[in-house]
Amino acid sequence: MAERTAEIKRKTKETDITLSLSLDGSGQFDVSTGIGMLDHMIEQLAKHGRFDLRLKATGDIDRDTHHLAEDVGIVLGQAFDKALGQRRGITRFGDAIVPLDETLALVALDLSGRPHADVALEFDRDLIGELPTENLWHLLESFAKEARLTLHVRLLSGSNDHHRAEAVFKALARALRAAVSLDPAAAGDVPSTKDVL
Repeated sequence: MAERTAEIKRKTKETDITLSLSLDGSGQFDVSTGIGMLDHMIEQLAKHGRFDLRLKATGDIDRDTHHLAEDVGIVLGQAFDKALGQRRGITRFGDAIVPLDETLALVALDLSGRPHADVALEFDRDLIGELPTENLWHLLESFAKEARLTLHVRLLSGSNDHHRAEAVFKALARALRAAVSLDPAAAGDVPSTKDVL
């Protein structure tokens, strides 16, 4: 089996990002964005999805964290898309319901090749640490678009904003792990009647 890995570099006037990803890792990560809560969310994705991920990102966060969060979503999505290649032999669909204390999050996704994000997140605070909560939604939308996947996110319960965000990223990690997993019965086929994803 070919290695399912990707290295992506994106440099704009606003951000400079380097990311490497292995879909078949053990959850090792080294994440540095300059935004503690953003680091924490990406670390959850790597650890609970068992993806090996290195991410170094800098940007104009003295203005706003928007550009950096968006571009991290873009680069992360591009890395998943590249590492999946033709998407042969994958399970394709994944879902997870993840509790975190009082919070319950649901994520369902399809590595369909058709980008769509239906993300229903509600927060009480505008900021978690130094990260505006609206940027979490935007990061997830950017990720789904660039990874060419259909993503549905629902918060089923919860009152603590940190728990809400963390449960969503843990659920995303578990759903992605299921979807990218190789199906032994698929024998390398593309899981679609179209024979292409």
